[in-house]
Amino acid sequence: MTTGPAPTVLPRFVVAAPASGHGKTTVATGIMAALVREGLDVTGFKVGPDYIDPGFHALATGRPGRNLDPFLCGEDLVEPLLLHGARASGPTDVAVVEGVMGLFDGQIDGAGFASTAHVAALTHSPVVLVLDVSHLSRTAGAIVHGLTTFEPGTHIGGVVLNKASSERHVREVRAAVESTGVPVLGVIPRDAGVGAPSRHLGLVPAEELDGSAGLVAHLAQRVSEHVDLPAVLRIAHGAPPLTGAPWDPAAALGRPPVPGPRPVVAVAGGRAFTFRYAETEELLYAAGLAPVPFDPLRSPALPDGTAGLYLGGGFPEVHAAELSGNAGLRDAVRAAVAAGLPTVAECAGLLYLCESVDGHPMVGAVPGRAAMGPSLILGYRNAVAPSSSLLGAAGTRVTGHEFHRTTVAWATGRTDAVASADPAWLLDGRSDGIALDPAGTGTPTVHASYLHTHWAGHPGLASRFADAVHAFAAAPTPSSAHLVPSSAKPPTPSSAHFVPSSAAPSQCLGDADGHDLLHHGDRDVQRGLVDLAVNVRRAAPPAWLADVIAGTIDGLGTYPDTRQARQALAARHGVDPSCVLPTSGGAEAFTLVARGIATRQALVVHPQFTEPEAALRAAGHAVGRHVLTADHGFRLDPAAVPAQPDLVVVGNPTNPTGVLHPAEALRALRGDGRVLVVDEAFMDAVPGEPESLLQPGADLRGVLVLRSLTKTWGLAGLRAGYVVGDPALVARLAAVQPPWSVSTPALAAMVACSSPAAVAEADRAAGLITGDRAILVDLLTETGLTAVPDSAAPFVLVDTSDLGPGSIREHLAARGFAVRRGETFPGLGPTWIRVAVRTPDVSAALAGALTDLRRSLRAS
Repeated sequence: MTTGPAPTVLPRFVVAAPASGHGKTTVATGIMAALVREGLDVTGFKVGPDYIDPGFHALATGRPGRNLDPFLCGEDLVEPLLLHGARASGPTDVAVVEGVMGLFDGQIDGAGFASTAHVAALTHSPVVLVLDVSHLSRTAGAIVHGLTTFEPGTHIGGVVLNKASSERHVREVRAAVESTGVPVLGVIPRDAGVGAPSRHLGLVPAEELDGSAGLVAHLAQRVSEHVDLPAVLRIAHGAPPLTGAPWDPAAALGRPPVPGPRPVVAVAGGRAFTFRYAETEELLYAAGLAPVPFDPLRSPALPDGTAGLYLGGGFPEVHAAELSGNAGLRDAVRAAVAAGLPTVAECAGLLYLCESVDGHPMVGAVPGRAAMGPSLILGYRNAVAPSSSLLGAAGTRVTGHEFHRTTVAWATGRTDAVASADPAWLLDGRSDGIALDPAGTGTPTVHASYLHTHWAGHPGLASRFADAVHAFAAAPTPSSAHLVPSSAKPPTPSSAHFVPSSAAPSQCLGDADGHDLLHHGDRDVQRGLVDLAVNVRRAAPPAWLADVIAGTIDGLGTYPDTRQARQALAARHGVDPSCVLPTSGGAEAFTLVARGIATRQALVVHPQFTEPEAALRAAGHAVGRHVLTADHGFRLDPAAVPAQPDLVVVGNPTNPTGVLHPAEALRALRGDGRVLVVDEAFMDAVPGEPESLLQPGADLRGVLVLRSLTKTWGLAGLRAGYVVGDPALVARLAAVQPPWSVSTPALAAMVACSSPAAVAEADRAAGLITGDRAILVDLLTETGLTAVPDSAAPFVLVDTSDLGPGSIREHLAARGFAVRRGETFPGLGPTWIRVAVRTPDVSAALAGALTDLRRSLRAS
């Protein structure tokens, strides 16, 4: 006898309204953020195809926002997708589902199909109603009564009154609503700060709002003040257990994973490409691919090793000038598509591939010109493939939706293969988009259309695209070697290789290759020498910070409390406090990772700071090395990193090379069951921190980012660092952290250094470092020495082999300078030195000493 899955207890509720404009998004987002503030793990969902609201949900919860749409995915998948979403980022304490339009508004002529009430019924979820009462009073009771009784089976658990005015007004409305038997859960007053900006296609995406994190924090505060959260949670906990099984992307594909390395699929992101479903990337990964985000506004090239391209939705018309200005990437995309790169483009992606958008040149891979139109084209669509394409065989039927104001004028009169191209889809019989075979492969490799599809509802699309990507990656043709134009050379055994760590775990002070893994720059400093070996830029903290630290003396009789520091650091990076753990400097963070994270095989990317490997080996882990070399600028190729290790450690910018790896390259290292540890100890020395993984709304699943306040603020003696990342992983580190390991003065410094003014001061200091570093590099070049190019750190790594086969440290010490030796870093030898960036006069003096040394060596 077989039985189904055990019932799943998932506290949940749906946020609905009588119509659009009542404040569903602001209230739902505020409730999510407020519950997260209370220490709960919350997952947000959106009824319908909308992409924008889930962006705010992600910002509020720290987890991807997801969609539940019976039209796009089928009724049978709504509950499984809810269950999947509730566990994909770790256990969920409560799921909050934001509705669409009015409670019973769904597909036109569909009798409420795909409405909020329909999804609430499919998921057996109670409803929390949001009601804008700014222009009514007693009629509010009639509205609630009508919504409660209109469709049997709809359970409205409570009402939040939005945009209320006077106390008298509130009493009138409350009495009318409660006369229906439905409780009032809260009353939110009029507040110009509770709302999100909108434009031609609705709300502005969270990724495009500079103050979106502050907006969400404000919503959380207002909801906490005016909504009875315990009552809301009682409604959520009253939802019955769910009896279905969670959706599984691998099972949905119905095929075993493809063995071997994962080909890279470049996935457009950034401010111009904010629209895609979370399940799309999950399906690509389950199909044996490696989705790697890139930003068409800023990325200079496609990710290294790209074998497929996914261009989702967004607002390219808003960012047309910037997209056009990134000509290097446009050229790279055009060449890759012309070479047969499997390419899927939906809506914004279609516009980007066109020749122009509103007169701004675009990629030019498809023969069309796009322009804004007078009307909004919006609605669900039934689509059929008129011929065999990249996404399906002829006759393939899917559901999708359109959402755009632009139109594309297709080129006519052409005689090439484009002239005979088929539409990508027939939408209810109307042609949409284009399917192209630009490389003459015999089958279309480009699928570009306005239609948005949810691949969870049609996994065959993902499977067919994945087959094309795997085939492209495996093809022994120039088009796939090495797949796309790139500024980096293809990886070779000499440029990046994996080696096992050869020492036993107990040998934590050195390894069989002679590297002293616990050597630090302070050991290279001697009394009387100019210190270019240690990377702490300040000899002491600034006066205002010293005052903050001194102000903690009267409280030293009380044990440290990390809560305020966690909240301040969380606000600094736009995450929930559960994602943050203060540590006694970066060294403790490495130790906590080693003790708190179980591994089968750890991997450290070298050359880099050796403390992480020393900590891992001391804790008994098996540690391997992925060694980058100078002939490729010590740059990371994620495709060359072995897939087996379940913990990978990498620095960014890397100590000692100074290389700043693209965030998309680091995200490509993530994988099922793998923990990615990124040491960002020097990231605050990078103006704007563009490649940090700690961006607002970033997906931190499986990621731990280690930060330090030591370098910028002169706090080496105070030991102030912290970890930001996946809350489940952060909890593991906290479980092995000694009690009160971070002192009260250090916690006060964390709070102070997280303020907007301090962050701005650090950014200004980073700008000064940039200028001073350029002067240092120029002076070193004049002496005939070569520094690793494009350092983004407050130091440079210098190759001194031109001066001989040995170390020049003693020669420099004799001339008054201490530099950091290179031979303790795996992958480097004694001819490498690391030089800290100091003021131009110090750099000039060092250059003089090097010039004198060169003369002396020549004379001898």
